[in-house]
Amino acid sequence: MGAGATVTLGVSLAVPEPYGTLLQARRASFGDAAAHSIPTHITLLPPTEVAASARPAVEAHLAGVAMSGRAFPVRLSGTGTFRPLSPVVFVQVVEGATACSRLQERVRDPEGPLDRELHFPYHPHVTVAHGIPEPALDRAYQELSEFECAWTATGFALYEQGGDQVWRLKREFPFAQHPSPSPSPGYPQGGPALDGPPSLEIPAPAPAAPCRPPHQRRSSLRPPAATL
Repeated sequence: MGAGATVTLGVSLAVPEPYGTLLQARRASFGDAAAHSIPTHITLLPPTEVAASARPAVEAHLAGVAMSGRAFPVRLSGTGTFRPLSPVVFVQVVEGATACSRLQERVRDPEGPLDRELHFPYHPHVTVAHGIPEPALDRAYQELSEFECAWTATGFALYEQGGDQVWRLKREFPFAQHPSPSPSPGYPQGGPALDGPPSLEIPAPAPAAPCRPPHQRRSSLRPPAATL
């Protein structure tokens, strides 16, 4: 690459298998042409153009963020939408949102190589349909309204967008610390510790129930959640 070359990077938490592939396939079934170009994820840094020469500094920065992090529980449940502001339907992050928010702030540290402003306030989510006709967005919203999935996030990853618009994994950054064996006294399970400086530490939850696709769950629907 030349001296002025740039790369487009993103940072995210991957949705684990087999549910990452399941949601990717469902996204494709709704007619979203980008489905197979984007691994299923929770965004920590949206597409960001940086100088190619900055890659070593970016990776060193992300390694430092990961070293200060601790594994935390994540749970997805039900659907939401950014309509009418943006033609997006997503699966909601109902546990782990606070930890994701703190983590993305550290990724975008103003003193680091990935400092940037966001176009909208940060809202962790898993996109399952984007930029497709309204009837298809409605179908995505309804058909995944009972999806549930839970896991422990043990790190995050750096992706790069190629000239073919496909996002490819470049490096994984595991957290240095494992979850605590039990919740910290005085704090609700899954809630952030408030003593001392901001931390990504989240008390360990009880063993999470396995992810269940909609057809394996109860038939009642949750009320829609359409706010940012």
